[in-house]
Amino acid sequence: MRSLRFRLAMLLLGSVLGVVALAALVSLVMLDRPDRDTFRMAFAEEVRIIATYLRDDPAAAGRLGITVGERPRNEPGVFVRDSRGIRDALRDKGIDQDVRIVGDPQSRTRQLAFELTPGRWVYLPYPGFPPRNFLGFAAYLAVLAGGVAGVSIFAATKMTRPLLILDEAVSTVGADGLPAHMPEDGPPEVRATAAAVNRLTTRVRTAVESRMRLVAAAGHDLRTPMTRMRLRAEFLPEEERETWLKDLDELDRIADSAIRLVREEVDPQPGEAVRLKPLLAEIVGELGEIGHDIAMPEASLADLAVLARPLALKRALRNLVENAIVHGGNARMSLRRDGAFAELLIEDEGPGIPEELLERAFEPFFRVDPARRKLKPGAGLGMAIAKEIVDQTGGTIRIANRPQGGLVQTVRLPLAV
Repeated sequence: MRSLRFRLAMLLLGSVLGVVALAALVSLVMLDRPDRDTFRMAFAEEVRIIATYLRDDPAAAGRLGITVGERPRNEPGVFVRDSRGIRDALRDKGIDQDVRIVGDPQSRTRQLAFELTPGRWVYLPYPGFPPRNFLGFAAYLAVLAGGVAGVSIFAATKMTRPLLILDEAVSTVGADGLPAHMPEDGPPEVRATAAAVNRLTTRVRTAVESRMRLVAAAGHDLRTPMTRMRLRAEFLPEEERETWLKDLDELDRIADSAIRLVREEVDPQPGEAVRLKPLLAEIVGELGEIGHDIAMPEASLADLAVLARPLALKRALRNLVENAIVHGGNARMSLRRDGAFAELLIEDEGPGIPEELLERAFEPFFRVDPARRKLKPGAGLGMAIAKEIVDQTGGTIRIANRPQGGLVQTVRLPLAV
């Protein structure tokens, strides 16, 4: 209710209805006065004529069916009040005549009474002023309000359409972090806004792809000098050769991880159904071959199929399991179904990550303790690559410290239909 469109619509609606109501009120006040004066003048003239006629011929009241009675008095069910308007109109004609209005609320009738002679009052039918049709006026305002509300909403929607395009652009942001192409149609303002969003998207995509190519090229070009350095290291003394080769291995891992990260960013391959249980068994087997001690998945593990790119998903899950083994000492996996998602939990018994650093765990080259660089292998890109792959499948990764110690990595992947 606080949207700009709602506020504009309410402003237009209130403004139009306010102006129309004020104009109608002014019209009633200005145009009603001549009718009231004419109404009073007509009855004043009637009182003058009948009073003159009956004074000359008092018996004419019976022949004409004019009621003549006593002075009107306020009684239960009867009200009496002075008619100043008609009396003033008679005074303008030089006649000083006491005129009163006698009404019966139950029968909703009124009479005009004036004194013909002392003690004798003449009673004439008096319809009073024509009643104002407030119901009709209210119906008129209701129809007007409905029409104005429709026009106001339509106008506000058109006026705020460029802003809605921006909201739609944000809601269509894909796994690459960029919005989808916006159709450039509609009014000039809408086309201009859509064109601006599309230009921005194109420029950002070009800049991102350019930097990705630069990272990939740098990682690839590093391999040539690293190979030469590795050959030269073979001629170094034994005590220096191991240090050089260890540093070169780390540089090689960094270059390889950077190239893989770029590939995951720009890989356009569609997803397919991937069974998780055999995939996890394959990862465990490969890690066991290189000396990592990890238990095979339980036979009772749910065999779920998810929609993903097989090789990319294998790389992501392997990175997460390897991270648990290297930094947590071991890895335990459990798989379950959670609605339309498969949920994989990877737990370890390591030192965990400080709470204030958990959100940074997926940043490239992130390390909890920079001093661990020489103690634990890796380039610090495994978690970033895993998150990129899982995000592209439409899933999520969350990490948290376990109450009993260690870290739990929760991977949610959309199930294949």
